[in-house]
Amino acid sequence: MNWLIRFVINAIALYLIAKFVPGFNHDVGVVTALIAAIIFGLVNAIIGPILRLVTLPINWITHGVFSIVVNYILFWLTVLIAPNFKTTGEIPAWEALLIGAIIMMIVSTAVHAASRTEEERAAAR
Repeated sequence: MNWLIRFVINAIALYLIAKFVPGFNHDVGVVTALIAAIIFGLVNAIIGPILRLVTLPINWITHGVFSIVVNYILFWLTVLIAPNFKTTGEIPAWEALLIGAIIMMIVSTAVHAASRTEEERAAAR
């Protein structure tokens, strides 16, 4: 059930990014956001761990700041694969993707922190 809530929140976040962030196709429907959320989940589950492992040394050196670049790449892959979830050229594509990646990183971090169990919270102390 936890994964379903995360999926719905990610779909809502992607929908709002497409609707309100300049540089994205604002005519995105709910189905497109759901498809993009599925793709985002798959990209994060399959490519994300590999990319994080490869970039671990530079991420360690930069104290985690390089994770923005990793999340940018994962978000870019999602936009590249997802149908009708595209940049429009209103602003440079890299800026729109960076804004979207940062928003998704904040949403994912907040959802992950909120969905931790009591045992996980106790173990973190």
